[in-house]
Amino acid sequence: MPFLALKIDVDTLRGTREGIPTLLRLLDRRQVSATFLFSLGPDHTGRALKRVFRPGFLAKVRRTSVTSHYGIRTLLYGTLLPGPDIGRLAAETMRSVDRAGHEIGVHTWDHILWQDHVAGKDPTWTRRQMRLAVDRFGEIFGRAPKVHGAAGWQMNDAAYALEEELGFTLASDVRGDAPFRPVVGGRALGVPQLPTTLPTLDELIGVDGITPENVAEHLLKLSLDGRDHVYTLHAELEGGQLAPVFEALLADWSHAGLRLGSMTGYAATLNLDALPLKGVGMGTVPGRSGMLAVPVSPT
Repeated sequence: MPFLALKIDVDTLRGTREGIPTLLRLLDRRQVSATFLFSLGPDHTGRALKRVFRPGFLAKVRRTSVTSHYGIRTLLYGTLLPGPDIGRLAAETMRSVDRAGHEIGVHTWDHILWQDHVAGKDPTWTRRQMRLAVDRFGEIFGRAPKVHGAAGWQMNDAAYALEEELGFTLASDVRGDAPFRPVVGGRALGVPQLPTTLPTLDELIGVDGITPENVAEHLLKLSLDGRDHVYTLHAELEGGQLAPVFEALLADWSHAGLRLGSMTGYAATLNLDALPLKGVGMGTVPGRSGMLAVPVSPT
């Protein structure tokens, strides 16, 4: 049967403190493993408001009720309120994920800073941001991270190469259809990419008649096409008001016979040495504003 990997992006302090415990309960109920990727530094979510002029951003805000999912306080972090240090304030909650037996890895240091700027930054800036995240991960867990999943699916060429240098063995930084090994600057890199293949809840809800009440049914149909998939969920959404949707999805996926698990669990089903080589660039995804990292024909 096809494999469906669960990748959980934890973007904010609220998502860490409130979303993670909810997700752990839902996963434990089904005895399912997942991969949690943490934002480890300051929560500057409020600075995302400067995206207001980006095409499609306001439409997404209206569709997905950002305020109700993230909370007013979170939306002020980094603007009217100082950005709290997630790794300092919520380290014990992060450790609870590890104790529960789930895979853990790095999402980012500063989610908004990375998502809004990494595409245009140089290797020095990129190295500092990734090193901050890796070092904080080591402080919290006492070991180096092995899995990386970029905030907002935003990357640059240096970041792909740095994953190899910093000891990551698996990454899910891009949107795409199937696993591959990235080629950057004419060199095939050793860290395989397992792209997010399915749309996220915030990309679906409010489009073409899809609501919180029927989105699980829609997503189930997309995931039952006979292929392996990677589904990215967010602690702030599926661990918050949309927890019933995720609970329904877990039940439906299990009843359909899909193999559910972590990114490393998925990688274990693949011949990583035989993955196709693809270049990496930027493209668009329906329902999400801006450009995202995607595979392209290698040059």
